[in-house]
Amino acid sequence: MNTKAKPATNPLQGIRILIGRARHQSGSLSTQLRQLGAQVLEIPFIEIRPPRSFRPLDHALKNLASYDWLILTSVNGVEAMWSRLQKLGAHNRRLGTENWELRTGSRLRIAAIGPATQKAIEQRGLPVDIVPPEYVAESVVRALKSKVKGKRILLVRAKVARDVIPRELRRAGAHVDVVEAYETVVPHSSRTRLQAALANPRRRPHLVTFTSSSTVKNFVDLLGARSAKSRVQLLQLLAGIRMASIGPVTSQTLRDLGLPVDIAAKQFTIPGLIQAILESAGSV
Repeated sequence: MNTKAKPATNPLQGIRILIGRARHQSGSLSTQLRQLGAQVLEIPFIEIRPPRSFRPLDHALKNLASYDWLILTSVNGVEAMWSRLQKLGAHNRRLGTENWELRTGSRLRIAAIGPATQKAIEQRGLPVDIVPPEYVAESVVRALKSKVKGKRILLVRAKVARDVIPRELRRAGAHVDVVEAYETVVPHSSRTRLQAALANPRRRPHLVTFTSSSTVKNFVDLLGARSAKSRVQLLQLLAGIRMASIGPVTSQTLRDLGLPVDIAAKQFTIPGLIQAILESAGSV
């Protein structure tokens, strides 16, 4: 690509960026990158689906008054939980936001893993008590472990997720219930589109963004490159394409699967990822 100086108003002009977020979540990142001059290609690497059964989540939500803390680790978790609360609230008025203070003299406290999750919670009229300084599970544990001994905690998350939070908070003396609110799956319809984009010089991205470990794993699966032999072929297929990661967990997944981390966000958010891409624009 042309690496000549770009106009200040379009610092990403001429750079093709592939975004693999779930279809309903790609808009904000895509819009901001386009405003900065990038050519954006959206091919989802993940698809969000409801769990096979809502029974465990519904049971927990019906018994919110028994918990001291609610931990939410993604916007998807907030949306899934809120959808169930609304359905349950149609039959139980105590589950509405106007009755969020569920106990006399006390209320359920909420921890959000980062600002996007916090915003999603607050947009629904609920208070957030803790957002850790770093937006990863380990930071959630550090923020809570001195507060949870003898407490009951509800963790609402994806079907498959790291066990750092429940394991470490149990070690700190908490009783932790983990409930599945959604699951992420590989959108197989993306396979042909992804392979076609990589093979077409006019559409081949200069940069691929990864916003979670799931996007990395599914990207590799979509390209059929889980074995050691196929990873060598994967690196050949991706030659010249840079990988941009939103945070340390995502970066480690890239490395574990044999892919480089060319760009890493310093702040583990979408704005942080965009800033990292801007800072690296001259070398893309």
